[in-house]
Amino acid sequence: MDMFNRRGFLKAGAAGMGGAAALWQAAATAQTAPPHAALRHILPMNRNWLYGGRAVPGSTTPDFDDAKFQRVTIPHANKIFPWHSFDEKDFQFVSVYRRHFKLAPQPGRRVFVDFAGVMTAATVTINGHKLGEYRGGYTPFSFELTPHLKPDAPNVLAVEVDSTERPDIPPFGENIDYLTFGGIYREVALRVVPPVFIENLFAKPVDVLGDGRRVEVKCLLNGQSAGALTLKVELRDGARVLASVEGPASGQPLSLSNLGSNGGAIDLWDLDRPKLYTVTARLHQGGAPIDEYSTRIGFREARFTPHGFMLNGKHIKLRGLNRHQTFPYVGGAMPARVQRRDALILKRELKINLVRTSHYPQSPHFLDACDEAGLLVFEEIPGWQHIGNQAWQDLAVRNVGEMIRRDWNHPSIVLWGVRINESQDDHDFYTRTNALAHELDNSRQTGGVRYLYDSELLEDVMTMNDFGFPLRPPNHPLYLNTEFVGHMFPTKRYDNVDRVMEHGLRHARVHDQLASDDAYAGGIGWCAFDYNTHANFGSGDKICYHGVADIFRIAKPAGQFYRSQCDPAGEVVLEPCFNWSQGDQSEGGGIRHAVIASNCEHLKIYVKDALKMEVDPDREHYGHLPHPPFIPDLTGEHLEDWGDLRIDGYINGAKVISKTLPGNDYDRQLHVEPDDLELLGDGIDATRVVLRVTNEHGGARPFSTGAVTLRLEGPGEIVGENPFSLAGGVGAVWVRSKEAAGVIRLHARHQYLGEKTVEIRVTPAAPEQV
Repeated sequence: MDMFNRRGFLKAGAAGMGGAAALWQAAATAQTAPPHAALRHILPMNRNWLYGGRAVPGSTTPDFDDAKFQRVTIPHANKIFPWHSFDEKDFQFVSVYRRHFKLAPQPGRRVFVDFAGVMTAATVTINGHKLGEYRGGYTPFSFELTPHLKPDAPNVLAVEVDSTERPDIPPFGENIDYLTFGGIYREVALRVVPPVFIENLFAKPVDVLGDGRRVEVKCLLNGQSAGALTLKVELRDGARVLASVEGPASGQPLSLSNLGSNGGAIDLWDLDRPKLYTVTARLHQGGAPIDEYSTRIGFREARFTPHGFMLNGKHIKLRGLNRHQTFPYVGGAMPARVQRRDALILKRELKINLVRTSHYPQSPHFLDACDEAGLLVFEEIPGWQHIGNQAWQDLAVRNVGEMIRRDWNHPSIVLWGVRINESQDDHDFYTRTNALAHELDNSRQTGGVRYLYDSELLEDVMTMNDFGFPLRPPNHPLYLNTEFVGHMFPTKRYDNVDRVMEHGLRHARVHDQLASDDAYAGGIGWCAFDYNTHANFGSGDKICYHGVADIFRIAKPAGQFYRSQCDPAGEVVLEPCFNWSQGDQSEGGGIRHAVIASNCEHLKIYVKDALKMEVDPDREHYGHLPHPPFIPDLTGEHLEDWGDLRIDGYINGAKVISKTLPGNDYDRQLHVEPDDLELLGDGIDATRVVLRVTNEHGGARPFSTGAVTLRLEGPGEIVGENPFSLAGGVGAVWVRSKEAAGVIRLHARHQYLGEKTVEIRVTPAAPEQV
């Protein structure tokens, strides 16, 4: 179902697939809502659902027995799992969700239900009337409820969710190296709009670096009107109107111009200062406003060129990681706060500047946070190697359109991925995907991730997976390495020290080569976080240990390499990528070629407070990196007198940081670290709580495996295993609020290290209006 008439931008009456995009864009700018926000109503519908577990297909009638259902909130996973070692088929079933609601009479208004994401197919009924089936787990969809609603009377919305791996829906059909999980795992809302309304809006900055800087705004309308329609569009910085334009709602773009040139009134969106503005379009009929739509944008020019990637005319070497959106225990069914946290971990902790949404469109909340943090995004359609039949391909082409229409206003997105990841060539199929991407958005380039070096290039940028070393030379003027290391060297944080250090060095070698030649735009390592997978992939426990951080988003030593590449003016990094022991390395006797990730200029190394050596970064082997690792030999005569190892880091001759690794190391401290100290009491909000055992200096204990017993008091619940057995000395659970205010107290007890308590305040949440 194509929502939009791409030529006239006005289509009558259809139940749309793009309305949910409007919902999430509007939600992102709620804090800057303009004066006429009441013209449309967005009514969140995430509480008070009933969930029926396994069901027989076709069972969504309004008279099934509520007594057998449980009350749940959305996002919801159809099955809760251990973080590893489970049966992957346990989520692959059909379930039923049901929502009772009343809605006040809406004379002369239309009502839609908007789903941000259901895994994997959803058949929706309202009061027994089947509205249709939507196939696909990663893009939003909408159905119109208007003809079937009972005003001021009970209504029943039912959703039959098919979470099986159906071969007619991308990415399925053959093997895929990740799990999709199941349920209504993104938000739901009702949208009340006039008979003709703004379905979507594309605000495209043009000539960003020139004297003709402007925003071209296309408003896509839905519905029929008996009178003349006009549009008024404003560009806002907070409450301040910077520019406005009025014109007929004819389908032609309106231009917000006179925005100044270089150094003018508009600030550019960039990595360090990601300035965002709001574009608001108001639809008028007969001179009176009837609807409006707001979205956020940023002014930036992003291009892949023969000289590398250019952002706002400045050369940027891309240093990125791939991200799977799934989490332990609940798959993708994490709320906005948790999705947003991933962007902050990638940008602020791992210090990367680009993320690839492997291998599907990801949470709008994650993309919003990328916009706000200054993290570039390469977004791609669902798929993994397999290309299905013509109907399957038609659905994949539809995925291209839905992805772009949902996300075209995100300044963080700089590349559309329009090829099935690592698939074979298919000229006709990929001619279609590229043509649609360029038709919908001619401001961004396209890429298509492949591992076939000599494959046909129909995209603008050659996006290549290259897991070898040395890397192959670029075979196209626009070239981006999109995966490396990953499955070639899976690593657990508690592996032998040789492997743990080599894991980081493999990422360092690739980035060093990428930095050596501007023909490489940069590279995106595989991958950011460990992830759940099928039995025929990974390490036998349903985990691919490919990440530079674990599945709980806690950095491994390889993640510390990424972190060390930041400017020390922002953060000084000094991270030994080994545990200090005599016998963990092959052949024993200390740590030969000890890897230390740091952005210092010089290190002094002491044992038992005696200076043993001074070392500089290994510029001989990693000279193209901003901050090469230090690789001293910590064996031999200098270390015969075993004891505490101290490393002091220097910049400009001054000591700026120091780390001590005890010679007699043991578990000393239990840390309980919530990401957030305040939640909203809506039964949905959640935060990660990291559990960590360290030595007396706060250093890692990679072989600590003790169980931590958790006890929670107050308006919340634990999402995770309890007791939790540490993996490599760390782990995490999530704490989710209940629908009440108060204080959550989480008590964590370690058998030998005692108990720690953290408090999380839960603030009241307004009731839903339906």
